[in-house]
This record gives sequence, structure tokens and C-alpha cells, in this order.
Amino acid sequence: MSSTEGSRLSLLTHPYHELAPLQGGRAQLKSAARRPGSALVWAVDSRDRVDEEQMVRRRPGGLSLLAVLPTVEDIVADPTVIHRVQSCRPHGILPGQRDPNPGDLAQVLRRPPHDLGGEVTDYLSWRGFAFDRATKDVIRTIIKLSEELRSISAVSRGMYLSRRALGRRLTTSGLPAPSHWLQIARVLRLVTRLQNTEASVFSMAYAAGYPDGFSASNQMQRLIGHRPSQARQYLGWEWIGEAWIRREVETGGLAPNVAMRLHHDGPRPHSPRPGRRGRPHTLRSPT
Repeated sequence: MSSTEGSRLSLLTHPYHELAPLQGGRAQLKSAARRPGSALVWAVDSRDRVDEEQMVRRRPGGLSLLAVLPTVEDIVADPTVIHRVQSCRPHGILPGQRDPNPGDLAQVLRRPPHDLGGEVTDYLSWRGFAFDRATKDVIRTIIKLSEELRSISAVSRGMYLSRRALGRRLTTSGLPAPSHWLQIARVLRLVTRLQNTEASVFSMAYAAGYPDGFSASNQMQRLIGHRPSQARQYLGWEWIGEAWIRREVETGGLAPNVAMRLHHDGPRPHSPRPGRRGRPHTLRSPT
């Protein structure tokens, strides 16, 4: 789709060979969001296109956003463009180009987050999770420690808390137990690595601390309903987070009032978190 004519919104879906113009409005967005590894591509216009921007802001959960900036001249003429893009919580931002190449977009989509804990809590806040700062910090710390620690007992010691105190911090807020956050964090790390290598599932699972590939595969199937071989071909990580949220709702890991708020409210407007103001997502271009 040419970014200079008609709608500047398109969809990138597996197998990532072409962009499909967004012509069916929100119904088409919802359909795409049900397909794992899908992304909304927004060729940002410096002109005021309120309807398109609102559609981007209110896109369904699990649908990654790839934003393609306008020309440098347009940005200089209207510096608010950058803030508008950042406030929509993009997965990746690319410099201006007339017709984005699907292969280049797929490369950006598969890149792992620089700060997994920050990205995950940003995503969940956007989806409607009502975190206080202390709870958000607990979740971010669990995700950070998941890179090296394999048990919630070890995580508790690393946070200088008892397992009971750590669990109470989350479950009293209607959120999944600490072990669930540790498990999904490990899965997210494994999947983003699989998406960026041709190494075998067995070797990558073992390197990530699983006894073998079968253990990793079974845990992924239980947590998100997908096996490693599927998750490595459907790019990005937001759809994995969404699949996990659905499983937590189904199994009672989320309190009913939290689950209902997610169902009815939908994504919220996003504000860059402290420490990242001005660049909530790194400016990335294919290399």
C-alpha cells in the first residue's frame, strides 16, 4: 500500500510477505488481532487525521504497532508528531519511507525488547491493569530476575521478601501469583530468542534453563496455548502476552473485577513511563 494515498493504515500478518490495506475498519482490526503475530502498520501523517489516530490508539490487545515516521521536514514543521506516535505505544518506530518493505518491518517486529519488564508492564497498563507504583515495580523486578533465576523462592530471596509477602503483594490486587509472572517472563525470553535464531528448540530451551525442549514446549502450551515451533514463526511478543492474559482469565488467575475491566474498557491512552520521557520506544530502523 502506498503511504501517500487513502488510508495510511495497513496490516502485516504471517508469513510477512506483504502489507494488506486496512479497509474494514475496527472489524478487520479485531480479526487480525485474533491471528498470532499480527501488526498494525501506521504511516504517520503530519496532517490532522483524527479518525486514523484514534483507531491506532484503540487497537485491540495483542496487535503490535509499527509506526513509520513522516519526512524530516514534516517533523520539523510539526514536532508534536513524535509525541503523538510515542503516546500510541508502538512496538517499533521506523524512519520515513514511501513504501515500507514487509521484510524490514518483520525484522523490527522480531527484535526483543531492550527492557522486557518495562515493556510488559507498559503493555499491561495500556490494556487496563490498574497498577500502583509499588506493584508495578514488583512485577518488573520479577521479570528482570527471570533472566537468571528459575524458582520463585530464589526470586523472593533476591527481592529480600518472604514468598508469602511477595504473593500477598500481587494476589491481594487480584493479579496472578508471583510464580505465574516468573513463568511467563521465562517464556517471553525464550520466544524472543527463538525468533532471532535458527538454533534448535532443544538447545535454546536448555540454554534458557529448561531441562529439555519437551519441558519448555509443555509449559508454553499450558501458559499460552502455542508450542515453541509456532511461537518462533509468529513474530513479536504482544500477542503472547495477550494469550497469557486470556489463559489467566480462564483459569481464575485474574480476579473477576480485574478481568471485567479488561474486557469492557479496552486499551487505555498511553503515557511514557518515568525515565523514558521523550523516547518511550527506541527509534529503530532495519539494518
